[in-house]
Amino acid sequence: MTGSPPPALLRAEAVRAGYGNVEVLHELTVALHDGSLCAIVGANGAGKTTLLMTLAGALPLRAGHVWFDGNDVSRLRPHERVQRGLVLVPEGRRMLAGMSVEENLLVAAAAARGDASARIAELFERFPILRERRSVAAGSLSGGEQQMLAIARALAIGPRALLLDEPSMGLAPKLVDAIFEIIADERRRGTAILLIEQNARRALAIADRAYVMDRGRVVLEGSGAELASDRDVVAAYLGG
Repeated sequence: MTGSPPPALLRAEAVRAGYGNVEVLHELTVALHDGSLCAIVGANGAGKTTLLMTLAGALPLRAGHVWFDGNDVSRLRPHERVQRGLVLVPEGRRMLAGMSVEENLLVAAAAARGDASARIAELFERFPILRERRSVAAGSLSGGEQQMLAIARALAIGPRALLLDEPSMGLAPKLVDAIFEIIADERRRGTAILLIEQNARRALAIADRAYVMDRGRVVLEGSGAELASDRDVVAAYLGG
């Protein structure tokens, strides 16, 4: 006899959201399980970034619910969700450009309980390039270094669920490899990851679960391997 699946760590249920008079997400439901990596695939304009912004609380819900760790967080503000361990790394690597790498990490670590200095020391071990650049202003870093800092800032908070929006965008292939190694390592450490990534082939290759979005709706879901071998997905998103 098969048991029922475990409850999701993060679940958006029948969510509607958008900007002004434009509704982008239409009755959308997705789930992310503890310790897993879930990829969201879709064309530009499908609503992927809007979904992450809604999960993080940066966009208000028009209908539906967001559940995190068994609690309805639909009405919580972004910083309250961060305090619970739901952390977004937005597209565009937003950071405190005039502050040093280390100061950026200290500000982020202040949002979490525990020893901030120990957490930052561990991150410098995991991100040696950031250790080398610790005194450099964040705005002076290269694109790849800024992306690593954006991810390290999120990890300084100690997330249970990490929402990553296009982490490899605009990076050289070698840096893309480094970013994907960081993502895979964080998943091995037990952090649940919801990943939006323009390189759909690589995202599906490491995903436990995946969804295909089109015009604000989920149109297909399955394991990463299943969607990577689906003829329609290959033709539309994998260059097949």
